[in-house]
Amino acid sequence: MDKLEFSKTGLRVSKVGMGGIPIERLSKNDAVYVVKKVLDMDINFIDTANNYSDSEEKIGEAIRGRKREELVISSKSKAPDRETLLEHIHLSLKRLDIEYIDIYHLHAVDTEEKMHQVMGPGGAYQGLEEAIRQGKVRHPAFSSHHIPVAKKLMLTGKFEVFQIPFNFVETEPEKEIIPLARQLDLGFIAMKPMGGGLLENANLAFRYLMQFPDVVPDPGIERAEEMEEIVGILEDSKPLTEKDKVEIDRIRVQLGKEFCHRCDYCQPCPQAVPISTVLNINSIIKRMAFRRAAGFIAPAVEKARECTECEECVENCPYDLAIPQLLKKNIAFWEERKKKTA
Repeated sequence: MDKLEFSKTGLRVSKVGMGGIPIERLSKNDAVYVVKKVLDMDINFIDTANNYSDSEEKIGEAIRGRKREELVISSKSKAPDRETLLEHIHLSLKRLDIEYIDIYHLHAVDTEEKMHQVMGPGGAYQGLEEAIRQGKVRHPAFSSHHIPVAKKLMLTGKFEVFQIPFNFVETEPEKEIIPLARQLDLGFIAMKPMGGGLLENANLAFRYLMQFPDVVPDPGIERAEEMEEIVGILEDSKPLTEKDKVEIDRIRVQLGKEFCHRCDYCQPCPQAVPISTVLNINSIIKRMAFRRAAGFIAPAVEKARECTECEECVENCPYDLAIPQLLKKNIAFWEERKKKTA
């Protein structure tokens, strides 16, 4: 697979990376097998996080014996402060069994409050700087689900790589983020290229992203066959046809009535309902092990039951979603899914 120079980092990365969430669901042997098969496809970029249960450990075993300089390893931490971030980096290095991590993200910086916390005195960014000075991390990065916050972080001049959702439904990065990334020479990792599992047509999803050759998608991979399909699409390199574009528009319209973009403009909710979490239950279940998913979902669903249907969220939603009705639908979906899993 062709490699591209990843912005100012100078790293040579494959045109697609491997996201490390789904291997949580696999046994250690199966996960190691999948990661090795992906590496054998000449994909050298793997992205994970310290809170993805045992993902780092499985990846660490899979890369053991490989030439370290030929791999690009990315991980993340949600730590708000310097001390905790350094602890998480130490833990990531131990689990991955490597001496340095190429790209390390301040993870899920989704609000102004979190941004000021991690970037302020004693915040996580200070720990990231320290880890870079110590040679434990090579390149500073952040991930976010919120475009305005992401833009502000990009403009600080303190990062070399960032990761936000980008797919043919969540197209907001096209307008400002991609031009700004090119202007600042920042590496762009496209989180959720398959819409967190909600987009089922990989052919359309990756042909859409191929229009942006300097953007590197990192789909979560659970089976080697999934990556084989994606590699085939990228190597075929056919542009979208008019028929493809019509189908994409149809899917956008179909999902647009219910697709939560996780922008959280609907917040604050008077009842403190974590709306985007509840509206993305299906995506969360598809992306991670059920037990860990339940840890996110169960408390969010209990709060959602307190919805008074005041519709403040509806007024604030830029996508005109019928949020109270969607909350009910997702609560019912969760109850049904729990029964099936039990």
